[in-house]
Amino acid sequence: METAVSIGQYDLKSTDLFPATGEEINSAIWPTHNQQGETEHLLDHFITRNGITFAGTHLILDLWKASNLDDLNLMEQTLREAVDLCGATLLHIHLHHFTPSGGISGVAVLAESHISVHTWPEKGYAAFDVFMCGDARPELSIEVFKRTFNPTHINIHEHLRGACGQ
Repeated sequence: METAVSIGQYDLKSTDLFPATGEEINSAIWPTHNQQGETEHLLDHFITRNGITFAGTHLILDLWKASNLDDLNLMEQTLREAVDLCGATLLHIHLHHFTPSGGISGVAVLAESHISVHTWPEKGYAAFDVFMCGDARPELSIEVFKRTFNPTHINIHEHLRGACGQ
């Protein structure tokens, strides 16, 4: 069954568009913190995309009818893969396995921020927060979670944290 991805009121492929702007993902609109410009004094922490300067992108992901949500080793491997694919720097992973339900709660602490997870295997539901700053590409984590947990539906919300001049 094909995974449906909902962003607000739209159903679309998660890797094709930025949820908040609806624009195609490409390097021209995803500048890095290394670019020069009027916000040069903010380069270590803030980025500019589509004329908006912000600290980072926070994706809130709800996965429904997902599988493998009680496998602690798989969760750690998946978080590591997502961090690597997004181009982030892993500092630490802490996961807790609940009994008897088998749910998992945890966080991957990153130099660029974090990925947190909470799962309810008995409901087939997982909640991921993916917040990354700088050059990291948090939207790339979506495909990793889809492939590993095979949800039938994903809700995605994007929030630009620390947006300046809004």
